[in-house]
Amino acid sequence: MHEEFDLGQSNAVATKVREELARRRRSRQWLADEARISISTLEKALSGRRPFTLGTVVRLEEALTTRLRDAPIAPAPQADSRLAPEELGAYARAGVRWLEGHYLTLRPSIDEPGAIYAYRTVISWDDSRNLLQFAESARLDSDFTQKGVVSFPGLSGHIYLVTSWEGQYRMALLCRPGIHGDMNGVLTTLVVGSGSQLIPASTPITLVPIRGDAEPQTGLVRPGMECHEEYRTRVECVTIKRYAVFPGLTVQN
Repeated sequence: MHEEFDLGQSNAVATKVREELARRRRSRQWLADEARISISTLEKALSGRRPFTLGTVVRLEEALTTRLRDAPIAPAPQADSRLAPEELGAYARAGVRWLEGHYLTLRPSIDEPGAIYAYRTVISWDDSRNLLQFAESARLDSDFTQKGVVSFPGLSGHIYLVTSWEGQYRMALLCRPGIHGDMNGVLTTLVVGSGSQLIPASTPITLVPIRGDAEPQTGLVRPGMECHEEYRTRVECVTIKRYAVFPGLTVQN
């Protein structure tokens, strides 16, 4: 039961495992626990640092209730199956393709209590760097439009949108999508404080998939405006359903 798979077989099994985890919205830690193998063994096999063994594959098949050895044997990794950098989660495009798309991004206005700030975020695959990237648009404060990379580590199962510019970081930490595809979490960034001084700020944030040719309202959505109640409800869902915790924060219903 210790027979090792060759490179092509291991690559094919790894791709199939990632696809199954993405489809079931499960973490690598969950799979390691279910298959009764160490997370280190699973991570090394999925990243190509160690070949799969027959014994490991059999346990994974039992945990996933699907046959992994029927996957086509790839003679060599293709462009679509190469891995993102390890520091971003070592994911393959096949396992994260469901994240690609256009999202309506909603968060409370930091400057105007009660208002909701709405703009667009696009998540797409960057072939040149072999990773997911994101870019914002339709922001009122266009000078602060963010773009960066997407980290998707198997250990936590969360999604990170990370901007890094000259040593400065801004990050959205999101839970996996819910039944309707929404991703909810917390945004940590810098805002203008006294004078021109920048100060840290954190706020709930939600990304809602934009379906078809829909053109959702963006900008500063104030109380009384057409979409305000819907947007406010979606943002408050972050704390009400405990997608993120803000100690001491009281949600007004």
